[in-house]
Amino acid sequence: MKHSPIHDTRFFFSTAPLPCPYLSNRLERRVVTELLGRDAIALHDGLSAAGFRRSHNIAYAPACPDCQACQAVRTLAPDFKRSRSQHRIWKRNNDLNVTEVSPHATLEQFELFVYYQESRHSGGDMSKMDYRDYRSLVEDTPVETKLVEFRLMDQSLVAVCLIDRVDTGLSAVYSFFQPSLSQRSLGSYMILWLIEQARAQGLQHVYLGFWIDGCAKMSYKAKFQPLEIWTVDEWLLFSSSEDEAT
Repeated sequence: MKHSPIHDTRFFFSTAPLPCPYLSNRLERRVVTELLGRDAIALHDGLSAAGFRRSHNIAYAPACPDCQACQAVRTLAPDFKRSRSQHRIWKRNNDLNVTEVSPHATLEQFELFVYYQESRHSGGDMSKMDYRDYRSLVEDTPVETKLVEFRLMDQSLVAVCLIDRVDTGLSAVYSFFQPSLSQRSLGSYMILWLIEQARAQGLQHVYLGFWIDGCAKMSYKAKFQPLEIWTVDEWLLFSSSEDEAT
């Protein structure tokens, strides 16, 4: 927590070791704290600026003694320029209707969530979630949170993104989409949409969660340059040549 904007560590706790969901044969530990009371928003803003993520009313960050592979990343929205492939993704999805709604779970969203989990993350912890769990994921928030729904012209729901507003930007908490529409690259499109929203609102950053070098599930995040990566006590510019010419 060196140079962190949060100095009072009395209410931070370390979780027990659990199997790492990203790297095989490794254990994961986290430092966590509750986001409660009238200071929850300010605490969330400060912790987001220090590489923490939110789930429900908990803020957390990796705290693995022998591994520092997980690093929080954020895109610098005002300086972002689409690559050729990202421009094609943007045009390909121009027909989608996009609506921001309050963080209230629906059965329609949950059905898409289940289909996504079964297709992309079968066997993972989130694939075991029932509707009550999904509702808690969406609605248990002490901060400014919205759901963004992406629909085809026939109003079919094809993608959903749960986002938090922080003082300097937008934070992508969780997203899911229709796996059968792989040609649309909906996961990347949602990030492109968030970047445009951040720009329109005069915000600096889009927080993309954690990035792990060599983890295929997270490699796409390196394509949204310029990207900053959280180190021990500061954000540093992260460079990658990936996707520059595609």
